[in-house]
Amino acid sequence: MIRTRARRQPAGSLLISIVVVVVLAGCGSAATGEPATVGPSPTTAIALPATGTPLPASAAPSQSPSPQAATYPLSLTDDEGTAVTIPTRPMRIVSLTPATTEILFAVGAGSRVKGVTDADDYPPAVKQITQVVKLGAVDIEKIVGLDGVGADLVIAGGNGFNSPDTIAKLRSLGIPVIVVYAADVAGVFHDVELVAEAAGQAAAGTALVSSLQGQEDAIAAAVAAAGARPPRVFYELDATKQIYTFADGIVQDDLIRKAGGDPITTGSATVFSIPLEKLVVADPELILLGDAAYGTTPAQVAARPGWSVMTAVKTGAIRPVDDTLVSRPGPRIIEALRALALAIDPALTLPAAPAPAPAPAPSPVP
Repeated sequence: MIRTRARRQPAGSLLISIVVVVVLAGCGSAATGEPATVGPSPTTAIALPATGTPLPASAAPSQSPSPQAATYPLSLTDDEGTAVTIPTRPMRIVSLTPATTEILFAVGAGSRVKGVTDADDYPPAVKQITQVVKLGAVDIEKIVGLDGVGADLVIAGGNGFNSPDTIAKLRSLGIPVIVVYAADVAGVFHDVELVAEAAGQAAAGTALVSSLQGQEDAIAAAVAAAGARPPRVFYELDATKQIYTFADGIVQDDLIRKAGGDPITTGSATVFSIPLEKLVVADPELILLGDAAYGTTPAQVAARPGWSVMTAVKTGAIRPVDDTLVSRPGPRIIEALRALALAIDPALTLPAAPAPAPAPAPSPVP
């Protein structure tokens, strides 16, 4: 069966590589054009064991979908507009980003994930999977030699997260490569469905996205009902040397807006550093510390030379946030939205997250 998903146009370039900028030391993602002086950031992923483990609350489908066998060969159009044909149901899947690993586990394909990155860290079982990416370098030989026969599907990150040369090489070797890149929350939902369909778990992907969209709507309604003026929000990724935050037009910008904030970004789609002078002029009313897990505290921020003139510092509105949730565009995107909304407005009343549901069953082999 030949099926084609509509292409979603990404905004900007190298945007997903912000994860690289944040976690060069600890995550081992592919290199980007940004300086290598950026400090590490937490990268704990929440994915699911292959069988029997409940989904995280925000990633749980409203009900377990009925298994439906996909028909192969299956042709899909990835986020870069490339038509990719998957000849047979993939049994040896390689994930080149932590977020896509989370998606694969969340839709019930975890038992077929045979290659991951050295940044993948959840569930514990994922640490036993062969690492085919270390410090940003993709080991093509390992991918080709998996289980003695090689991978039959690779999920890669677009917009520079994984090297285009690596993707082209894998394709030249006859391995189907689906490239994903989400520029906003809607793009994350799209990628969940795309990855699920590629893995033969389309029903599970659809159910998961339906649940996530419902939760997004409920949180958006609560934020709107609060009626607060969106504060100017600066999200700090690192400030050990240069000051790093999110570039324009990426998932995290969209998340902050949906959470009730007005994000202060770098003013560029490809630059992730912001001069102190520009930040002072932007005058954040709230500073969120994505680097809190690495020891950055509100007191340290307040003591920095030149920062005392900012409204957020004057009022003490400096709060830690779980960058693990915020920086990975995967099934926990609603947990990230919830965390940001409460960081922006701690008095906000949000609807309870749904109870965990059983992990979806793998689709049968046709």
